[in-house]
Amino acid sequence: MVNRLLKDIQRSYTPFHAVDVAAKYLDEAGFTRIREDEAWSVKQGGKYYVTKNDTACVAFVVGGQPFNIVAAHTDSPCFKIKAKASTTVAQFCKLNVEGYGGGIYSTWLDRKLGIAGRIIVKTEKGVKPILVEGGITVMIPNLAIHLNRGVNEGVAINPQRDMSPVIAGGSLTMEELFASQAGGNKILDYDLFLYVKEEPYFFGADNSLIASSRLDDLEGAFGGLYAIAQAKPTSTAVLALFDNEEVGSATKQGAGSTFLADTLRRISLNLGRSEEQHIMALAQSMMVSMDNAHGKHPNRPDLSDPTNEIVLGGGIVIKHHANQHYTTDGLSSAIIKSVFEGAGVKYQDFYMRSDLRCGGTLGAISSSQVSINSVDIGLAQWAMHSAVESASAGDFDQLVNGLTAFYNATDL
Repeated sequence: MVNRLLKDIQRSYTPFHAVDVAAKYLDEAGFTRIREDEAWSVKQGGKYYVTKNDTACVAFVVGGQPFNIVAAHTDSPCFKIKAKASTTVAQFCKLNVEGYGGGIYSTWLDRKLGIAGRIIVKTEKGVKPILVEGGITVMIPNLAIHLNRGVNEGVAINPQRDMSPVIAGGSLTMEELFASQAGGNKILDYDLFLYVKEEPYFFGADNSLIASSRLDDLEGAFGGLYAIAQAKPTSTAVLALFDNEEVGSATKQGAGSTFLADTLRRISLNLGRSEEQHIMALAQSMMVSMDNAHGKHPNRPDLSDPTNEIVLGGGIVIKHHANQHYTTDGLSSAIIKSVFEGAGVKYQDFYMRSDLRCGGTLGAISSSQVSINSVDIGLAQWAMHSAVESASAGDFDQLVNGLTAFYNATDL
């Protein structure tokens, strides 16, 4: 399924587009779209999904009392375009942008970039969001080494000074760029981002590796999507795709919100469960928090844990951390290993070097809203948060098979 993954990532320019791609996939798989602001009629055996802010989505297949939940995120580090973004310098128009998330700025220089997101227009019936892609290519030009002699020794990059993309000669505003897509309506505001336009590709002598933007965490998001669409669960299978993980998740569409908790409660209410029965269902449930992991880097193997080697192609990574940046404990690790072994899925254990800071994931954040047993997993990759990341082509099928087995599992 890795070829389908790369095609879907290529179309998922922003979280808005990722959720749109996911929604179309769910529609084709027989899921029914429902809305938060309308009454639900959820029935046993039904397949449904609901979105929030057009950047988060919860899909579910209604089965028995426990919830088997997979969570991932739709956002990746990038650059967001400010209002009144266009300025002209040396007769060329450049855009004023700000960094979103913890990206590796240098990897965005001299690269083929596009503009996408949503515009908000004024209509006779009120404001309306429209999904857009700019149809143009922009670039952030590097400085010549003659003007930046120390660049190969390491130079600090200032996001305000150094990361403005050149868009055109003369001047061009975002309102002018997207006027035709606004349908004659006034553009009141927008959520627009730069994205990498380069196509994903296979590399290596045996084409066993893939390179693409946004592997973190669209591998997890689409892995969960493909799995829930083909699963045949007896428990209630849930896929939660959150936005804003890269900036802390403290938004209405993030893992720190009540979006998932509210959805689970509404499922129980529609099935006639009491509050106590709902809490009992949660106590029997489990979450798999899916976000990619650091593979051992061939040029810097010293930065990996000395006794737990994580390799690209080694299967699903189970992520551990003593200070609970990952939610995995001995019990949840053993449960997911049992599921993977039953499905013939390869896995490996990740620990950060004890003298390096560990990144966090949405699992721990979501647990503050939905208190259930949880395990953090991912796929091994290199260059996390680069404009283009790399991973194993074969690991993705392992992920889909492993998550499908989790959805189908009983008595976790």
